[in-house]
Amino acid sequence: MFFYHNLWEQFMNCPYCGGAEARVMDSRGLDGAVRRRRKCLGCGTRFTTYERIQPHEVFVVKKDGRREEFSREKLSLGIRKACEKRPLPTGAIDKLVENIESELFEAGRSEVASSHIGDLVMGGLKQLDHIAYIRFASVYRRFADIGVLKQEVDSLAVRRDLAPRNQLPLPSSETVASRTGRKRR
Repeated sequence: MFFYHNLWEQFMNCPYCGGAEARVMDSRGLDGAVRRRRKCLGCGTRFTTYERIQPHEVFVVKKDGRREEFSREKLSLGIRKACEKRPLPTGAIDKLVENIESELFEAGRSEVASSHIGDLVMGGLKQLDHIAYIRFASVYRRFADIGVLKQEVDSLAVRRDLAPRNQLPLPSSETVASRTGRKRR
């Protein structure tokens, strides 16, 4: 354990001052990871690190045939961008990322199509927040025109019973038409 701890600290720097030495103040197990509270010996600032066990490498096969190593950070960034400024419960995005990552690793495959990951994200966002789902889908599916986007929004409006609890329902087409002064075709 001592060797592992020293090896870990060789590659970690304080996020505040860049110092290479930190002392572990507290360690806790957390859903397949280890959360460590550390104190920088240079500036005295405390920060948190997470260590996760990655069972095997998973490569993502892109649409153009390129392969790149799966990146939890890249997945998280894409989901966070779609959920930006949305009233989501604390930790909901991290939980979604954790679920998708777990599903990918539990499948036991060494290669996964990027489209499969995109479908997992869309399924999770549809359950989490409809607006974030539409944002992600508009980039992921590259909607060619507004008609395709409208069809997707209308499919969500029909399924009002699946709306997340803390989210207002989407307005009906009649409500939107009456507010804009346009008649529905």
